Amino acid sequence: MPKSADADSEPGKHDTSPGVERTKPWHSADDVPWTLLTEPQLADAYDAVVVPALRREGFNPETDRPSYEWLSNNGFRGLTYALKEYHDTTFGEFWSETLGYDTESSGYDWNIEHDETRESFQQYLEAKQAAADDWTDSTRETIRYRLARYARSYRERHGTDDLLSPVDDDSDITETEAVDRCRETLAYMSNEYADSTIARVHDAIRTWYGWLVERRVATVNPTNGAEDWFSWTRSSDTDPVALDPEHVRAMFDAAVTSRDRMLIIALAGWGLRAGEVAALHQDQLHLDADDPYIQFDERKNGPGTVAIVFGEDVARRHVSQVDGYLFPSERSKTGHVDGTTIAGWFHNLADKADIPEEINGVARKPHMGRRFWYDAYSRTTEDLLEHVQDIADEQGSASAKVVLEDYLTDGRKRELRREFMREKLNAAFDSE
Repeated sequence: MPKSADADSEPGKHDTSPGVERTKPWHSADDVPWTLLTEPQLADAYDAVVVPALRREGFNPETDRPSYEWLSNNGFRGLTYALKEYHDTTFGEFWSETLGYDTESSGYDWNIEHDETRESFQQYLEAKQAAADDWTDSTRETIRYRLARYARSYRERHGTDDLLSPVDDDSDITETEAVDRCRETLAYMSNEYADSTIARVHDAIRTWYGWLVERRVATVNPTNGAEDWFSWTRSSDTDPVALDPEHVRAMFDAAVTSRDRMLIIALAGWGLRAGEVAALHQDQLHLDADDPYIQFDERKNGPGTVAIVFGEDVARRHVSQVDGYLFPSERSKTGHVDGTTIAGWFHNLADKADIPEEINGVARKPHMGRRFWYDAYSRTTEDLLEHVQDIADEQGSASAKVVLEDYLTDGRKRELRREFMREKLNAAFDSE
């Protein structure tokens, strides 16, 4: 492992190191010689440059532990690199042991009152991620959400989120009663969640109970038979699930900055991919054209344009505040943020708008904004057919499709599609 120039010095020597002192004051990440600092000095640097950055984004530095992704995206990769390569420690250990922050208050809010159940969930997730090669941090977060959702629903239905006592060998509750309580909870969830969501929650809680049974902590898996009993309609994680219009409206209402308003417009109002949003340049936006559009010289399916039928006013205001890329980054070699940053902003905005972490059983993602746009656009065909039905009736035609194809010019069809699409987007974004 590499060592800093002063790695073998006595504690406290760095405090008066002329080389380090000459780099002060530290106003930004670029000012800090991360690899030359001791851990106490890294703590000083953290307070000097990371804490202000957290506050600027609305985080509480004492309770909101930044993720590796946030640190990297905001220019603090040097900190995590120095901790790993020069001090053989993780940022999590640095956060709790060196900075002395409360890891409990900064962790995931399970909203589960029963300590043993919450701790069992945590132990299960740690053991599963350590054993499963295909478990990413994202997978863990998704399963964690499903476990917590079940426990909260169980509490709402039965008055407690103690999931361990009913399956304990010394429990006063019979195995039949434990099974009944589980099914009552799953049935109760149908008042709020789609079948596919409940099915995935069931899968997560069933596997956890199975883990307890294997370790002789539980005598029964109360989820047994629930799949056949309820016969849920499932959807795949790869199914094209879209944001609902209510989701779009809530996110747009929650967007108070120009960046966030531009973000949700680009994703759901223009139907762009996260990577395309990240790299948008003002030169691509032709807002003064008779029919405003976005020009793409390179795209997944080749060069092309995307019509701007909504959000032109938001785009004009945002473009007036930038010079070049719509989402610039001084630290990126490309000059703009990447798709991962867009995804992070999307989730932050969705959290502010109280959008669930799963929609129809599928983990929330920026692509759902694009899917919303496609669903809205596909319905314009139905609107067109309804629009020309009167013409078909007048002409004695049996099919509105014949009128649509034979009597409307391509220009007129395009004009009508834009009109119908604008109405749908106006309704979703609740624009006046």
